[in-house]
Amino acid sequence: MTLADDPSPAWDAFRRWLVRGLAVLMLASVAIGCATPPSDPEERAVYEETNDPLEPMNRAIFDFNLFVDEFLLRPVAKAYEFLPDLVRNSVRNFLRHLKSPVILANDLMQGEVDRAGETMGRFIFNTVAGAGFFDPAAEAGIPYHEEDFGQTLAVWGFESGPYLMLPFLGPSNFRDTGGLVGDYFIDPITYWSDNSSREWAEYSGLILGVTEAVDMRSRNYRQLEDLQETSLDFYATVRSLYRQQRDSLIENRDGSDQPAPVPSMTLDDFDDEQDEALADDSLSPQALLLQ
Repeated sequence: MTLADDPSPAWDAFRRWLVRGLAVLMLASVAIGCATPPSDPEERAVYEETNDPLEPMNRAIFDFNLFVDEFLLRPVAKAYEFLPDLVRNSVRNFLRHLKSPVILANDLMQGEVDRAGETMGRFIFNTVAGAGFFDPAAEAGIPYHEEDFGQTLAVWGFESGPYLMLPFLGPSNFRDTGGLVGDYFIDPITYWSDNSSREWAEYSGLILGVTEAVDMRSRNYRQLEDLQETSLDFYATVRSLYRQQRDSLIENRDGSDQPAPVPSMTLDDFDDEQDEALADDSLSPQALLLQ
């Protein structure tokens, strides 16, 4: 049996990624033809600084994401806000807990041994003392940090490439899009879902992704509304915010992994202490999943 004949879910998932990647490249080739670099030197400098040659395509996808957000994600996220804080915090803790293997792998690939130790310590501590739904590690002084394969590629010296707006997934670039694929194959959940006998297991990645999007959107509901209302060009604002925060995450190697705060985009204080501990210092671009 050849690889192409293998009906395994892993191969099917790879083929879906390949088809989507080819579709993006085809659309990109069309969009590049529409985004001709300006001849004026000053306008050309601005064009090169924004590094968004696919802007016509990106804006179209951005509008599509706004439509989905308006009529699907936003209403669900608003209803999700009515759940007790204990439930919402437990959901977020569990989602972060499941990311530990991917974060650990990227810590090691970046040569960050101390951070890898923190990730492993958090995972063990929270598994034993918190069942994954609580975060006693944070109370013990072991901080949480995000790490993904896009950041690993940056540490390895890969340039970000042009800005890219992904359907449903939101702001990205060529490097971080490749990072999404890398994290997919690093994640043990991918292989568990492929080999589980449970019927719902094959949808586990989708379930977790949607849950995370709803949780993140609900926690940044008012901030995103204000940002959209006050932005002269919401697309350009999201693009700038995404780049600032990704650059900060990549450059900040002191262990805190907190992005530089963006003026007028800080999160509102939550009522209970755990929400404050879980909230980011500034509006995360991942809260713009459907923007």
